[in-house]
Amino acid sequence: MEAGGLANAFGNGVAYPFTVIYLHNVRGFSLGIAGLVLATNAMVGLGAGPLAGIVVDRVGGRATLATSLVLMAVGFGAFPWVTEPWHAFVASAVAGVGNGGFWPSQSTLLAGLTPSARRHAAYALQRVSRNLGIGLGGIAGGLIATTSDASSFTVLYMIDAVTFIAFAVVLSFVPGPELPPVADGARRGRYLDVLRHRVFLGFVGLNVLFVAAGYAQLELLPVFAKNEAGVTEKAIGLIFFANTLVVVLAQLPVSKLLEGRRRMRSLAAMTVLWAAAWIAVLASGALLETAAAATAFALAVMVFALGECFQGPTQGALVADLAAPHLRGRYMALSTLSWELGFVIGPAAGGFILAAEPLALWPLAAIVCVAAGAGALALERGLPRELRLTPA
Repeated sequence: MEAGGLANAFGNGVAYPFTVIYLHNVRGFSLGIAGLVLATNAMVGLGAGPLAGIVVDRVGGRATLATSLVLMAVGFGAFPWVTEPWHAFVASAVAGVGNGGFWPSQSTLLAGLTPSARRHAAYALQRVSRNLGIGLGGIAGGLIATTSDASSFTVLYMIDAVTFIAFAVVLSFVPGPELPPVADGARRGRYLDVLRHRVFLGFVGLNVLFVAAGYAQLELLPVFAKNEAGVTEKAIGLIFFANTLVVVLAQLPVSKLLEGRRRMRSLAAMTVLWAAAWIAVLASGALLETAAAATAFALAVMVFALGECFQGPTQGALVADLAAPHLRGRYMALSTLSWELGFVIGPAAGGFILAAEPLALWPLAAIVCVAAGAGALALERGLPRELRLTPA
């Protein structure tokens, strides 16, 4: 499963960091429209995710994941033929349907294959393989992409589509955990049961802020770096590789370090690191250009990556621990919904802020990060005592 995820992440790294550049600099779409195209993927996922949660609980994570991968291959594979904004919105919507099912099914499958006491390590390992693939893909994409040749972006999206199919093929070698049994006469459960879980809802609500002010703004960094500081596509690929390198090297040691420690404090530490990274991006974009700016941006995303390492062993494992086994697909779907909502709000708002005043985006994102960290500390008292610490 991790090998398939690694190949898939490589394809995402090849294409996704350059999507705004492709839409804006190659196809001539405005930054606002480009941001909305990215947001469409997440917005469609908002609708598809809850339905995917029901499917996962009924047929299992493996079959749902394979279907999602095929849909994303079709959606992202259509991007080379985009010439009008509506083409991009349709392709992004198809990929969004697959994206809505991808994370609930993959997270449920991973939780089913892993004992509870080791889930934090399993999710940390997933973060390592995903970031390694994205980082290597980012380097490859930076070497391939050039705005002077539109066909170079065709190569990017074809590679991405092939890796989705490769992951679907690899899944045939992964065992599918048995669905949790339901007693005779008992109902399997409904979303209403999940929505009554207030602590869980608070937790995923905070994740919306984490994603909107964190990961979603990382997607806008390439176009900011290119247009405001003159950073080349090759350097952008290396910047994302620097982010990946930190995650790959630090994730498992940080996961081990967090064992026996408070989960919510880990998330608060993450937001402080992210805020520091965005302030560094602000200073770099305002004061530096070309190679110097690229070096400073690389250092900033390395700080951001260290923050990611605090979330890796915390977010998915805590959701799995909070979930009733027969409702795990639905819990994972709502958790995924928080990511999708963050990726709707983040690129849409960030794209328009970036177009109006590029330097205003980064301090605003830093403020939201710090506020979300404070919310995580406040939520801790609502967690069951046995779930407040990362298992040791």
